[in-house]
Amino acid sequence: MTRTVLIIEDNPGIAQLVRMHVEDLGMTAVHRDRGDTGLERYRQGGIDLVVLDLMLPGLDGLSVCREIRSGPGYVPVLMLTAKTTELDRVLGLEMGADDYLTKPFSVAELAARIKALFRRVDAMAGPAVGNDEDTVIHSQDLTIDPARRKVNVEGGDVDLTAREFDLLLHFARNPGRVFSRTQLLDAVWGYNHEGYEHTVNTHINRLRNKIEADPANPRFIQTVWGVGYRFGD
Repeated sequence: MTRTVLIIEDNPGIAQLVRMHVEDLGMTAVHRDRGDTGLERYRQGGIDLVVLDLMLPGLDGLSVCREIRSGPGYVPVLMLTAKTTELDRVLGLEMGADDYLTKPFSVAELAARIKALFRRVDAMAGPAVGNDEDTVIHSQDLTIDPARRKVNVEGGDVDLTAREFDLLLHFARNPGRVFSRTQLLDAVWGYNHEGYEHTVNTHINRLRNKIEADPANPRFIQTVWGVGYRFGD
């Protein structure tokens, strides 16, 4: 089945570049140059991935992402931003973006991110019910339900983005094992580009803020100085 990618980008050159390479991947590209019209097209359905600019006329990218995440179902969002501050990236992730690219970006990197997001979508669609990978994980007062993609801490549900859930699940399935940032990029994001290890740092900080009683002294996702991170066993 051909996948459809919605490109919401007001720069004609960048939109054409993204469209061309989405189509090179064998996918259908749909383009809108405003946030409000892009959101309207998304709500019509049939979209498998949204490539979303941060700065848009009509409705900004953060607002569009928030609206997408407030609706039913799950569609991955790849955010594009010309800004380079950590705050902009964190805000995008806070609104539910699965990943981001800072302009200018390479064609190879764009293709890698898109393919990685779809690999994760395919992984979420399996495995079949009853598979060992569906086994609920308990660690202290933390419960992770892979089949339902639910996380509970101290009896309360925790709202995680899709990427945060995948990261936590990867740690919990490998308790005590130390992972470098590069290994986590490969395993959870599906790509490894030098210089993007800060993406891992950002997600781990956000995850700790959601599941740790004291994020400065984490029980679950622990730092191994000079190496990486591990899930406390």
